[in-house]
Amino acid sequence: MAAATSDRPYHIIIFGATGFTGQFVVEEVARCAAETPGDSSLKWAVAGRSRQRLEAVLEKAAGRLSMPELRTDTEIIVADVSIEESLAIMCQQGVVILNCVGPYRFYGEPVVKACIENGAHYVDICGEPQFLERMQLEYHTNALDRGVYVIGSCGFDSIPADLGILYTQRQFKGKMTAVESFLKISSGPEGSSGHDATWQSAVYGFADSGSLRQLRKKFGHKPLPVVGAKVKKRGFVFFSKEIEQYAIPFMGSDPSVVKRTQRFLYEEEHQSPVQYSAYVGVGGLFSIAKFFCGGLLFWVMVKFSLGRKLLTMFPSFFSFGLFSKAGPTMKQIEDTCFSLTFFGEGYSEGTDPSQGRPNAKICTQVVGAEPGYVATVSAMVQAAVTMLNELHSLPRRGGVYTPGAAFYKTSLIDRLQNHSIKFSVRNYQ
Repeated sequence: MAAATSDRPYHIIIFGATGFTGQFVVEEVARCAAETPGDSSLKWAVAGRSRQRLEAVLEKAAGRLSMPELRTDTEIIVADVSIEESLAIMCQQGVVILNCVGPYRFYGEPVVKACIENGAHYVDICGEPQFLERMQLEYHTNALDRGVYVIGSCGFDSIPADLGILYTQRQFKGKMTAVESFLKISSGPEGSSGHDATWQSAVYGFADSGSLRQLRKKFGHKPLPVVGAKVKKRGFVFFSKEIEQYAIPFMGSDPSVVKRTQRFLYEEEHQSPVQYSAYVGVGGLFSIAKFFCGGLLFWVMVKFSLGRKLLTMFPSFFSFGLFSKAGPTMKQIEDTCFSLTFFGEGYSEGTDPSQGRPNAKICTQVVGAEPGYVATVSAMVQAAVTMLNELHSLPRRGGVYTPGAAFYKTSLIDRLQNHSIKFSVRNYQ
């Protein structure tokens, strides 16, 4: 593990520890620190705007984990996104900053900037393609020059998808050229729910989708080559035999993140890029009808400032209870899990992809506990621990990367296997 020194006394600092997700990150870091006692133990601190609220978070974590020492032994750092000096002081004390303050389009950039300027590595759980891609465009060169790693989307968005494809490629005997993923979320009798902050990110992200297209033009990328047979996209709504329910294209950041990883592997590692399509199960015909009506209303409302204001004021009403200002209950979290199934195709060893249709298939799966506040925090913390232990295996000497690009040559998948996110090969039906 990278040393915590007098200059940087903490391996990890959790910024935004009082937020809904941040509180779960505090508990996960505390559990992780307990796994490595003694001189090599993980040294960490919490940071945020209010010392009083940070003390309350530590009090709550101490009670839930039966770790009374958290109340007195955990350092508190007061830092505010709007106060540049406070961010600098925070970043100067940590090796890795876990940024839990969203929506990132509003609050993320000052933290990225402070980390780069003050030599701290940065990890977030952002699912906002506009923010993620803009940080790469504007800060990659500076981060590379400063020897700082900035790694976004290290939560459920998008570690299961990004690393799931890498895992599938490694298990494939030959050259995999295309993969489809199907997300299925299962919940208990109380259903599943997300917090308001995630809803806000979606509202403002969809409202600003036009700027993402303009942003991508600035990269000047040439299209990635298509190796093997070109995969036809599915319809907007279709019945998936793979997961035995109706499915739609996945609207999250996974396709954006995966494509950036595939570009990195093509340009830096000279690997053939994989075509990728992501879908999510939505249930039966009633769910389809509800989704269509809600989705149509959402698309209309995000186009106008009044509509966006109403959407963010009443998330539970407009999302049919899928998001709320209170967030999910502990019972909902405990009863919810996810599976992300990959169906890959390609060419067996010794077969030329330019000759004919794919002749080999593979099915893999990534499964885990509740995606938003269990799998996400586990992925984020293990990404940070991997950085601390295997910095030499990350690309170049710094820069802005996706999880797949950053952790391609590390043991992160193995670490996740031991921390509630499982990767496996399945029988292809």
